[in-house]
Amino acid sequence: MWRVKSLDAILATAEKKSLHRSLGWFQLTLFGIGCVIGTGIFVLTAAGAQKAGPGLMLAFLIAGAICIVAALCYAEIASMIPVAGSAYTYSYAVVGEVLAWTVGWALILEYAVAASAVSVGWSGYFTGTILNEFMGVQLPAYLAAGPLALGGAPGGFINLPAVTIALMVTGLLVIGTSESAKVNAVLVAIKVTALTVFVALTFTSPEFDVERFNPFLPAGVFGGFGSGLGAVGAAATIFFAYVGFDAVSTAAEETKNPQRNVPIGLIASLLICTVFYILVAAGAIGAIGGQPIMGPNGIPFPAGSEELARQCALPAYGEALVCSNEALAHVLRQIGFGPIGNGLGVAAFLALPSVILVLIFGQTRIFFVMSRDGLLPNFLSRVHPKWKTPHIVTMVTGVAVAFSAAFLPVGQLADIANAGTLYAFMMVALAVLLLRRSQPNRHRPFRTPLVWLVAPLTIAGCVFLFFNLPADAMMVLPIWGAIGLVIYFLYGRSHSHLGRGIVEVPELEADAPHPMPDPSLTDDKKD
Repeated sequence: MWRVKSLDAILATAEKKSLHRSLGWFQLTLFGIGCVIGTGIFVLTAAGAQKAGPGLMLAFLIAGAICIVAALCYAEIASMIPVAGSAYTYSYAVVGEVLAWTVGWALILEYAVAASAVSVGWSGYFTGTILNEFMGVQLPAYLAAGPLALGGAPGGFINLPAVTIALMVTGLLVIGTSESAKVNAVLVAIKVTALTVFVALTFTSPEFDVERFNPFLPAGVFGGFGSGLGAVGAAATIFFAYVGFDAVSTAAEETKNPQRNVPIGLIASLLICTVFYILVAAGAIGAIGGQPIMGPNGIPFPAGSEELARQCALPAYGEALVCSNEALAHVLRQIGFGPIGNGLGVAAFLALPSVILVLIFGQTRIFFVMSRDGLLPNFLSRVHPKWKTPHIVTMVTGVAVAFSAAFLPVGQLADIANAGTLYAFMMVALAVLLLRRSQPNRHRPFRTPLVWLVAPLTIAGCVFLFFNLPADAMMVLPIWGAIGLVIYFLYGRSHSHLGRGIVEVPELEADAPHPMPDPSLTDDKKD
């Protein structure tokens, strides 16, 4: 189970059963932006402010800094191994099959849970802004939420809008990658325009007051082990919003000139999104304030808790940023730009499907490669003859995401998804270090600068954020991992292509010139 699949074999397997290459660096960058800008800004801003107050800006910076060093590691290894599978594939080539399986299994947790959470977030904008504000229609409660609403309060029966959007995005991905990328580009343009307008209006508003940033860290930098509070606790939560750049690497096999385009897409999307995050957070807090609602012990109420919901129902806190389900639209309404605020709500309604699209896209590519390696059933890696997409695994993933969004509670889903994300990022950094040592002469189209500093910083940063997640979220990863190992030993280990000796080996063409031996080498050196 510690068997390693060589880089040459991985590349040969991908070449024999490959996906169509149709994406350039610009589309990859938009894919990253499509996932990163959306979740954190439109869904998690209020929760982050409740954990850190104005220190939310520092939280975005902390999470972004860890992502930047992780992106540098991703850029090197993705340019070396430009195939689908992301951290799973990289781990298979370096640390062996069983650890690669755990990484792939963690990525399934990351993408599927995140896609379900964002589907429910889109549902909130659809029912709140589109139906209520513009159409005057109230969707029945039993069709607008799952059995448990945020904080454990009584909910409905099924979240029908969340199911609908998840299945619509799945259908788009089945039709084709390039078609999905074109739709995503339009959605990204809408959201970037909306956020640019938001930053301009809040920073130039007479309501903007720098005093609202004081105290800057009401809950401190560290909220305490397992609390999920403070700037670091908020960073651990909003790390969820940076999943997009990881999804860029899953598209390597469908990218033209991946050695050049994948590093550009990874780093460019991350830098653009981090700047937007900090500016939008500063604009929101400076315009209406972002202090958390404190409990009687001087500690902020947990985000998404019943206690916080009761406080938000009081007149004193009803207009607070931390109480809003439509944070940015709410800010603009509060400073006198109601119609523009509603327009931003529409932009969120239009933009969040691009987040769901990238998350489901990344999930299906992980499944596809695990199936191609024999660790999951072979039918999951079938490619549609017309659309050139892994249609079966895409449909299976879409149904699972829709089911979760329909019935399951989503209050802590961001933290749960982060546990898998941080584990995967840590393993990528470890793989880069080990490859530098074991195969120092292998061609690297992109080399991580100062790798002996950058990679350990990535590992340390991921471990640091993991232990600042809420305690229940930390427990999910080992439990989910144990379930995955049971499946591996019951099916994957015995069906593994590598274990059964079914490994593609690159061969020279019969008429290709064979390399001549160097006469200066001795027989020992030739061996």
